[in-house]
Amino acid sequence: MADRANTHAVALGPAVVVKRFRSWDLDQHGREWRALTLLAEYAPGLAPEPLRADLDADPPAVEMSRLDGVPLAAPVTAGQTAALAEAVETLQRAIPPEVLRRLPSRLLHPRDALRNLRAWCARRPPPVADPLAAQAFGAVTDWVARPRLDEVFAAELPPVFGSGDGNLANFLWDGSRIRVVDFEFSGRSDRAYEVAEVLEHLSARAHDAFDPTALLSRFELTAAESTRLADCRRLLALFWFLSVLSEDPDNPRNPPGTIAGQAEHLLALLAAGK
Repeated sequence: MADRANTHAVALGPAVVVKRFRSWDLDQHGREWRALTLLAEYAPGLAPEPLRADLDADPPAVEMSRLDGVPLAAPVTAGQTAALAEAVETLQRAIPPEVLRRLPSRLLHPRDALRNLRAWCARRPPPVADPLAAQAFGAVTDWVARPRLDEVFAAELPPVFGSGDGNLANFLWDGSRIRVVDFEFSGRSDRAYEVAEVLEHLSARAHDAFDPTALLSRFELTAAESTRLADCRRLLALFWFLSVLSEDPDNPRNPPGTIAGQAEHLLALLAAGK
């Protein structure tokens, strides 16, 4: 979920990648190394091979193999959409249940995200420059305060392994399949939240990278997961709305119209839940 552009530096060699962490207070380096070693054992080929880790260094570093392929980018083809769903599904189901139970929850678990976003809404003044953004801010401030959300996001659904980051750049396409990188927020999660993570990530949504319905149709969610998915999408759409709203207007990271587009999308998600 989180916008992590400055949490690490990556050195790309011909066959080896070294990831040095600028932020590791939440054990991001340990999560990365744990995910790589588990996936090498239970889903070989899906992620980089773990080569070496210096987890006690300052800064910590993780060394891994370099995968073939290029990051997914808009427009994502139908074949790439199918491969993306397969990669996400494989990742989620890779870790055996007895191992998965011992893993920590992914960072920014939905109950933690809900608490953080409530605080963010409370301390952030409503926007005034963009009427649509102001309307969305008012609507979402009401939504995020609803007591029922505590119960929704505290519910325990069947666990899966989650990468914790739906950025399209973390899915590498080699012409026939997709592999996955970046596991610093990874851990035990649930299918609805991890699918929503991909659907709602700004890297895909702001650029209409793929058809969300086409991707979603590739997952066989239970009734409980489908219900939870709708609220997970609203939660993550809110995160990206507040993230874009908080950008320095003199040095925006996203193109013009992103705030209005995200506000419109968020209002549509909220309206669908009424």
